[in-house]
Amino acid sequence: MHTKIRLQRHGKKSKPIYKIVVADSRAKRDGKFIENLGQYNPNSNPATVELNFDRALDWVMKGAQPTNTALVLLKYKGVMMKKHLLGGVAKGAFNEEEAENRFEAWLAEKEEKINSKKDALSKAEQDDKKARLDAEKEISENRAKELANANAELAEEVEAVAEEVEAAAEEAPAAEEAPATEEAPATEEAPAAEEAPAAEEAPAAEEAPAAEEAPATEEAPATEEAPAAEEAPVAEEAPAAEEKKEDSAE
Repeated sequence: MHTKIRLQRHGKKSKPIYKIVVADSRAKRDGKFIENLGQYNPNSNPATVELNFDRALDWVMKGAQPTNTALVLLKYKGVMMKKHLLGGVAKGAFNEEEAENRFEAWLAEKEEKINSKKDALSKAEQDDKKARLDAEKEISENRAKELANANAELAEEVEAVAEEVEAAAEEAPAAEEAPATEEAPATEEAPAAEEAPAAEEAPAAEEAPAAEEAPATEEAPATEEAPAAEEAPVAEEAPAAEEKKEDSAE
């Protein structure tokens, strides 16, 4: 039976998780499998690989063929490196102790690279977070400055309007104070005095036509009767005397 080491998809639609399985090459991808060797989670950074190293090495040594993705994972965990070293021992190039030492050195180097990558990712994440915080802080400061400037301009406008109102209020009373004196209608309340129809009763005094009755004095035409004196023409009777003279002359 020809066997393969491949990935079997599980998990959510947008967040898949893969099982590393040994299955018959004729089986469906997500069908039956012979043995589960571990799990691969590509959603984390760096990706997480959990693998049963000894069982995976045993299947590889038996001739199980990994798929391309499974091969990358086996190399990442050192299974293919261990197979290579065991092949050198089988050929007599070095003994098992040397092979083990080389493998430990490779694991240490690999571990160092992984840790270095994790540190770099962590530092990059922190730097990115700091940059975003700085950007947000700068935006907040700019907004605060703009708000302060707007408040200052508004305060100036309010102060200018207040000064204009005060100036107008000061000018208006000066002009309007005159009407206050015009309000002297209080003195026009004198109509109360005018109400003193008693004084208007003076017409009673005007009734003094009694005094105008002085025309009675104007009746003095009695004195004008002096024409009686004008009747002095009686004196004109003197001709009688003249008649006497004439008689005596005779």
